[in-house]
Amino acid sequence: MVFQPIPRFVLFLLIAFLCNPATAISKRLIQADFSKEKCSLSETYSFCVGAGRANEGLRADWQEQLSLLKKDCGFKYIRFHGLLSDDMGVCLEENGKIVYNFQYIDKLFDFLVKIKVRPFVEFGFMPQLLSSGSQTIFWWKGNVTPPASYEEYGKLIYALTSHWKERYGEAEILKWFFEVWNEPDLGGFFTGTKEEYFLMYKTVATNVKKVHGNLKVGGPAVATPAWIPDFLKYCSDNKVPIDFVSAHNYGVEGFLDEFGKSKQRMSDDSNAIIKYVNYFKNELVLKSESPNLPIHFTEWSSSYSSRDPIHDTYQNATYVLNTLKGIDNKVASMSYWTFTDIFEEAGPAYGPFHGGFGLMNLQGLKKPTYFAYKYINALGKIELQNNDSQSWVCKDGNNLTALFWDFTFLKQGKVSNQDFYSKIIKSSVKDTIELNISNLKNGQYLLELYRVGYKQNDIYSHYMEFGAPSQLNLKEENSLSAISADNIVERKQVRIRNNSFITSYILSENDICFLRLSKL
Repeated sequence: MVFQPIPRFVLFLLIAFLCNPATAISKRLIQADFSKEKCSLSETYSFCVGAGRANEGLRADWQEQLSLLKKDCGFKYIRFHGLLSDDMGVCLEENGKIVYNFQYIDKLFDFLVKIKVRPFVEFGFMPQLLSSGSQTIFWWKGNVTPPASYEEYGKLIYALTSHWKERYGEAEILKWFFEVWNEPDLGGFFTGTKEEYFLMYKTVATNVKKVHGNLKVGGPAVATPAWIPDFLKYCSDNKVPIDFVSAHNYGVEGFLDEFGKSKQRMSDDSNAIIKYVNYFKNELVLKSESPNLPIHFTEWSSSYSSRDPIHDTYQNATYVLNTLKGIDNKVASMSYWTFTDIFEEAGPAYGPFHGGFGLMNLQGLKKPTYFAYKYINALGKIELQNNDSQSWVCKDGNNLTALFWDFTFLKQGKVSNQDFYSKIIKSSVKDTIELNISNLKNGQYLLELYRVGYKQNDIYSHYMEFGAPSQLNLKEENSLSAISADNIVERKQVRIRNNSFITSYILSENDICFLRLSKL
């Protein structure tokens, strides 16, 4: 007889149970019929992802991380600030005249087109030479004032869009999206009035459409819903082109933490983002003059601060899954903010895990939420009917995939995220999951299982155990890289008889499991 080693996660659960045998474990059934299809798996989840600013995209490590992310997570578009800011060298002055220089933008967009991650263009912020003032935002000083001349600003938009058409071809740029500015309803991001934004939007939309009438332009990328009714009415009344409406939302209270100095706390409602998306669609768009407009949430995350440790945790991964599952395909996209901690709004970050927005940190180490998106991307193309609210079961030909998790929203009272998540938070055993799939083809299959949870693809908890060093040595970095390598937890052959597959797994709080059953 050959004895197989007990998987580490089983040992952990067994020890936890033996230490506390009174622990109540609930049972949860995930049941699906392989012949009963629901729909094609929604593209909402991995349609677009965010990044800090355009200039960061010229860095080799930024490009290396995005290439890996594209391979694992499959994002189709990327959106970032600062495309027209002065560090991209777009507007120069020669002999008293403004001349355009698109070389830095070309270097970045050439790379994006090469790896098949298309730009979700955000026109912002204002080149200093075209600006009406000097007010800026962030460490890298993006100018947030309206244009001094809307005519000159329109000329820049037309010239740049025409340049893209010539460089990449009409067929390519017709697949892009063009969004006007970022959160103009917040004074920190735009010093002009609502009416000045509407005029700026009209200027951009008109000049984009001059290049080709079918280019997709939209906005207003607001942080609050207040402007939406007036904006949609303005576009309708004045026949201003609009092809999509965009907005942002986060799971904490308040708005804008420019330099990461304030403390945030999660909303008491774990479904706050889901409810906001439903409200935005049902009350603001469907009841407007343009009810059929696609809706893109071009920023969202658990927290709007780039110094919030929740982003680094395994709890964040299940918060993301719970939100995406609750939204399903109600909107065209939910763009996670952001893919990387190479992000300098508050300046270069101190420490390898500082609560940055990214799915990866500066060193390219993968946080737990990275794997949530990786597993969504690995699901089959067809979603099966399934009444469980914390799972997807999908098919791809004769193969089955299932992504299931436990979402336990932690009660932190009045304690801030910065205090609550700055320590190791262990999880307790929670559920026995029974996965019951009927009407599979009989035969031999390969079963593969991957997991995320406390100390499973969980570099943050291990980093805290290292003593949370402000700098990583190579040994520590390599150790954390190995811990977050997404190693397979279970791999074995199984035989399907009677067209039925039944298995069970124990989940602890905020665990994630991805299972693949491949026909041999």
